[in-house]
Amino acid sequence: MTRDERDGEPTPSPTAVIEARAVRRVYAGGFEAVSGISFSVQRGELFALHGTNGAGKTSTVELLEGLTVPDAGTVRVLGHDPYRERAAVRSRTGVMLQEGGFPSDLTVAETVRMWAACTTGARPAGEVLELVGLAGRARVRIKQLSGGERRRLDLGLALVARPEVLFLDEPTTGLDAEGRRDTWELVRSLRNGGTTVLLTTHHLEEAEALADRLAIMHGGRIVASGTTAEVTAGRPARIRFRLPEGVTVDRLPVDRHGPGATAEGRQVEIRTRALQQSLHALLGWAAGEGVSLDGLDARSGSLEEAFLEIARTGGEVAGGGAERAGARRVREAAA
Repeated sequence: MTRDERDGEPTPSPTAVIEARAVRRVYAGGFEAVSGISFSVQRGELFALHGTNGAGKTSTVELLEGLTVPDAGTVRVLGHDPYRERAAVRSRTGVMLQEGGFPSDLTVAETVRMWAACTTGARPAGEVLELVGLAGRARVRIKQLSGGERRRLDLGLALVARPEVLFLDEPTTGLDAEGRRDTWELVRSLRNGGTTVLLTTHHLEEAEALADRLAIMHGGRIVASGTTAEVTAGRPARIRFRLPEGVTVDRLPVDRHGPGATAEGRQVEIRTRALQQSLHALLGWAAGEGVSLDGLDARSGSLEEAFLEIARTGGEVAGGGAERAGARRVREAAA
């Protein structure tokens, strides 16, 4: 979104396909699940919503899907109010819910054909099943499918209408590692083909692998947003290793770029904001001392680090590139 400099009111982004402006969602009893959030998603972009349990992700997606109206603020999908102008939006969107709720006695193929019969311009059932890896299970009844297979069927039904906009709510829950990777590849191919995707996920590696941009929610608010690089900028890197018997942590070179070293038994962790310099100093020290650093593992700041800090502090995170970039984007959207 952009700011109208003349009156300070938020104005819609001309290229946004999904847009939320100062959106609030309050449930009976006064519980505020979504607290004035603003963001936009551009055409052909994959945007991920990540957050702690109860952060407000599902409530946000329900508003965007047009299942209910916000208590304050506005939402737009493809330029329309998804609740009041549902007919203009529904045929152009695909929705994958956390649970599909299919008739258990229908076969997989029957379920897809039934769904397609209610959809204008639907993909053929065989094409849908090929896309999600269920072609070999076409004659199997829903009640005989595994949890992972049901999730793939959920995704297949979301794709029946060849949607311009795709909402994916925890799409890989219940999938094994191979099924998760296959789903990632399919989602990437859809995005590369121009489909706009909004993804909610509990899996940090999923957001990191797929998202062009992401937002981390906590307590109904967006507390960090941007690209993965922006969200992780300024996060301390970590170096982990095991010291040999007889070598104590106080002999390690002092890390001037972060909190220093902590140890639990022989397992040591160094957190640093200058990974290359700290690792160079550590390896030089180890060579000079003739010390072996078993299990040495060095990693840059990650989404996991950002998320854990947000979870620990309730969203009140220390300064750094992620927060500055995220706060800037939120201010630009809502100011």
